[in-house]
Amino acid sequence: MKVASVAEIGGSLLDAVETVIVGKRPVLERVLWAVLGDGHLLIEDVPGLAKTLIAKSFAAGLGLSFRRIQFTPDLLPADITGTYVFDRKTGEFVLRRGPVFTNVLLADEINRAPPKTQSALLEAMQERQATLEGETFRLDRPFFVIATQNPIEHEGTYPLPEAQVDRFLLKIDVGYPTREQEIEILQRRRNRRSDDAPIEPVTTPDDVRSLQAVLEDVHVDPAVEGYMVDVATATRAHSQVEIGASPRGSLALLKVSRARAALAGRDFVTPDDVKAVAQPALAHRLILKPDPWIRGVRTSSVISDILAQVPVPKVP
Repeated sequence: MKVASVAEIGGSLLDAVETVIVGKRPVLERVLWAVLGDGHLLIEDVPGLAKTLIAKSFAAGLGLSFRRIQFTPDLLPADITGTYVFDRKTGEFVLRRGPVFTNVLLADEINRAPPKTQSALLEAMQERQATLEGETFRLDRPFFVIATQNPIEHEGTYPLPEAQVDRFLLKIDVGYPTREQEIEILQRRRNRRSDDAPIEPVTTPDDVRSLQAVLEDVHVDPAVEGYMVDVATATRAHSQVEIGASPRGSLALLKVSRARAALAGRDFVTPDDVKAVAQPALAHRLILKPDPWIRGVRTSSVISDILAQVPVPKVP
């Protein structure tokens, strides 16, 4: 498979998902960046904006298996990874695999479970494996987590540890539709005569793995690579930032910039690619100092400030 195939297949996939998700092409492109970059995605927005539907639609369009976990305060780690149960017929303990054994795992309202349960996802997200009773099981590839959380409700929630937030390749929001888009949502629902909105698969698991591998052929000029590092480094020296992006942030810029370039039909990364992906790839990795946060400064504005200050390289 070649880089040109990424744009062709990616466009077909986005078109398929858009039959269900109205007017959110830029958001869907960001989801696809995470898929191609073989990373996890955190979607933070208010209820009712199709966060769960986006995850289900992408899983269907990609031809991947899909499982959903509704996070609640009483959720246990074993409810995610699985456990051994006693089979009275055979007189032996047998493995009952949890929902983490899938291709696409939707962690719905991830901040509603306590930290011990949230941490059960860490091994799966980082190592792509799960350990049960001392035995390690590799997860099928591709595997990625799409997590959602509600930013306006704090009662009965547990903020994600910074170590876990950093495991997400991208953090995005969805946003409200326009009036015209919302009317189209209602019209499509009337025409379907059902809440179900099926999507035909565009790819297979093997195709997804091939698309992810093709990104390794996308060229990154040393000057552009240096620009990625300069942007990440600038987050550590910014006057309003307590803790900046780690080298994992620089790697995120590399992966997602390559994905954006490939979706545009290019086999090389430009500084504009880096600028376009910096917000969703870096903003959630920053911790602001207390005073700027109280004054209403947010990490997104810090990233914008950094992009305006860091010199952009001239690439031949």
